[in-house]
Amino acid sequence: MGRLAMLKYAAAMLLTVQIVLTIFTITALYGGDVSPIGHSARAMLVYALPILILANAVMTIYWFIRRKWLLSLIPIITIACCIPYIGTMWQFRSLDKNANAQPGIKVATYNVCMFNRETSGFMAQDILAEMRRQNVDILCMQEYNDVSGDKKNSDSYKEYFPYMAVGREDMVIYSRYPIKGSKKVLFEDTNNSAMWADIDVKGNKIRVFNIHLQTTGINGTLHRAGKLQAQGYEIDNNRFMEAIFGNYTLGMMFRAGQAVMVANEKRSSEKPVILCGDFNDVPYSYVYNTVLGNMVDGFKECGSGWAQTFRGGKKAVRIDYIFHDEALKGLSYYKSELTYSDHYPVFMKLSFK
Repeated sequence: MGRLAMLKYAAAMLLTVQIVLTIFTITALYGGDVSPIGHSARAMLVYALPILILANAVMTIYWFIRRKWLLSLIPIITIACCIPYIGTMWQFRSLDKNANAQPGIKVATYNVCMFNRETSGFMAQDILAEMRRQNVDILCMQEYNDVSGDKKNSDSYKEYFPYMAVGREDMVIYSRYPIKGSKKVLFEDTNNSAMWADIDVKGNKIRVFNIHLQTTGINGTLHRAGKLQAQGYEIDNNRFMEAIFGNYTLGMMFRAGQAVMVANEKRSSEKPVILCGDFNDVPYSYVYNTVLGNMVDGFKECGSGWAQTFRGGKKAVRIDYIFHDEALKGLSYYKSELTYSDHYPVFMKLSFK
């Protein structure tokens, strides 16, 4: 009787775990529908979605092993509800190799991390060579400096991209087509910003947004902690975790306000919009949903494989995006594994409907 009672208790506990897991997963799927300002705990659940989906997969295997077929439906249905989210991170289709041969425009976004403050200009030139090789027509750069301050490098960019619009300090849009106007979109209490440029592509007028939203603050906290440890100071783990959580929550709130500003600016455009940039946020977050609005996520439309765009540390996440209005059609979407930054450049080929 004791053994039977223990087995029943364990089964009841696992069923409780499954129910709680399902509730958290479904709540996380809708966490991006509320602003993190005042709902930070619910908004934070979005970042745990990959772990929650994996946990549901483990529970599915467990119920299969125990031959609890009805109970296995709970995690299966939960995972099925997550398919649209999974599609923002992984696409099973293969890349269309003929897309580049089709008429259209090639857009790229790249956070170049100030070219790692490299002064010889080599990185800047190698990045330009990659843009040439990919036949990029419009390039949006974040964390940009004046091509290492070297006039020769600057001139070589202008040779390939005759037109250029500059935002606040570290933002630029390069174009092979005429830029007819531009605007800076400045965010309060931060160095991050956005910008847009109106571009005439053979008579088709489009508005291209380049945005760089507030950082998470984690890397800065880790860097400061590392410096203190190197100086012989002892780090209090509890205070360290509180600092990370506090900085991340603050960054999340900053990004929420910035996303609303970008969405409002985007809605005022009478021209079809292409929106590129480093969001510093994950798919299905409030920032992602707010900026996306009724636009098309290029990766979901025509990307393939794993959508990781950040290569710093061990964070295999997607935080760089290209969206577009429905007046345009995506032909291909992919990244290039350049290692000059903690981000990968993202490319998209589009055509006019």
